[in-house]
Amino acid sequence: MKSWPLLAAAAAIARAQFCEHQWQGQFAKREDQPPHLEIQKRQTTTPPPPLEIKPLIVSGPSENRVDLIFFGDGYTEAEKDKFFDDAMALATELTDGRTFADVLPVMNWWAGFTASNESGIGVGGVPKDTVYGLYRDGTELRGVYYDKPDVARAACSSTTACDYPLLLGNDDLYGGLGGEFTVTTASRVNGAVILRHELGHSIIGVGEEYDGGEVYRGVNSAPNGDSVPWKSWYSSPEREPDVQRSNMPIQAYPWTLLNTTSAWSTSFPSAGTYDSYSLQFSISGVSATEDLMVTLDGEDVGWKYKEGVGLDRIIYRLPFRDAKLSGGMHNLTFELLNKELEGTAQLCNFEVLEYGTADEQFNFTIGHNSLYPTYDIRNQTTYRPTNDLCLMRDVYTSEFCDACIEGLWRALLTPLKLIDNVTQTPADPSTPGATKVELALLPLADLRKIPNNATESYVITWFGQDDAAVLDEWANKTTAVLGPEVGSFGVEVRFVSSQIRGDPQGVTRQKERYSVQK
Repeated sequence: MKSWPLLAAAAAIARAQFCEHQWQGQFAKREDQPPHLEIQKRQTTTPPPPLEIKPLIVSGPSENRVDLIFFGDGYTEAEKDKFFDDAMALATELTDGRTFADVLPVMNWWAGFTASNESGIGVGGVPKDTVYGLYRDGTELRGVYYDKPDVARAACSSTTACDYPLLLGNDDLYGGLGGEFTVTTASRVNGAVILRHELGHSIIGVGEEYDGGEVYRGVNSAPNGDSVPWKSWYSSPEREPDVQRSNMPIQAYPWTLLNTTSAWSTSFPSAGTYDSYSLQFSISGVSATEDLMVTLDGEDVGWKYKEGVGLDRIIYRLPFRDAKLSGGMHNLTFELLNKELEGTAQLCNFEVLEYGTADEQFNFTIGHNSLYPTYDIRNQTTYRPTNDLCLMRDVYTSEFCDACIEGLWRALLTPLKLIDNVTQTPADPSTPGATKVELALLPLADLRKIPNNATESYVITWFGQDDAAVLDEWANKTTAVLGPEVGSFGVEVRFVSSQIRGDPQGVTRQKERYSVQK
């Protein structure tokens, strides 16, 4: 039976997130409510909507798996097949060789359909006539909110397959929300991007890794070089604490509609003491390179439109490893060149980062674990484990960093048992009175149907009448034969993974005793 006693703190963190694609307002900081993982325990007078639930990816019984379920919003009866296709596409994107692939054996993914009276989601703060009332506060591609949380709670409470409720909006563009319910859209460019990032918050209980956010805490954040949760993952521990030298001279979220009459421009200073820099910005409503000119100090930065995005929002990263910013003021300009896009093209956010000398002062190696500065919305500094590897920083990356994947394992294993089931049957007739005991374990290590790249094993120890009697002949086996003289037995199972270097709560170990069934 699943229980979540150790995840309350993680859920509280998740409810307090301020993701840059969210504008949460009343939907953030919901500490007045129980953890969203306990939704099924809430009392509600709202009747649940009629649900047609289908399995998407099922690894085992719900009582010993973590269940995630998509609830569709803005899908009419005629769009039911589209909803199930959208949900399956998202689940597959998140688990097929990436993101949650390593932990998939302890997860189940489901989809629950309820027909909405209108198709799509609301805009301008006005929900449509849909099941859960998803809407955008304005027209910008940012947060997607829910107007009917009681209905969503009732839906979750009506099924045993709802540990993490996911509200899926029938919309093709960027948008989402974290908190009590994880919200995403069916955007083929950004739906999975938002969902996996938000689930990082919700499941692992971590804050952001990108700059300009509000919440920085958890296994991927350190306030200084002394209190570092990922010390065991340092790539060069003999050099730590080795703070990577960087600076953020400017960052902003203008959320401004661009026009062809006047370019949008801003200035910022640089000390001129860094070796290279990068420019990151996100835009929406632009569909060709010829639509927009981005310049720094009057020079074209070389931005190119990413094919296939359409008018959706996307984040662009432009590294300039062989150039540095000189000391003094600099001018950054975004100029719309296509008049037909006025009222549509929008500059969402941007930032400039400067870096110390490569290798000597800043290590750009992908996956290098050290101390990388992160700057919040007030330009206060915390530290993250890697440069741009983790999807909690670069949302277009599909992988977690080492610290986050370890935290993911701990969080998912907390409510579960390594032993799915224990069966006892009479042993071979040649040994009258003997009992054959078989363990069914979580399908990890060599029990995986699909191998992963991590090194994993189960360490299994069998005990006889008491724990002093170790049955060495059955070590590391899922089956043991007990003689007729044995009235009870014990077993200890430990899950060992190269992705888990610390287990302070003991979630990778289970020890039980059983009576022999005569």
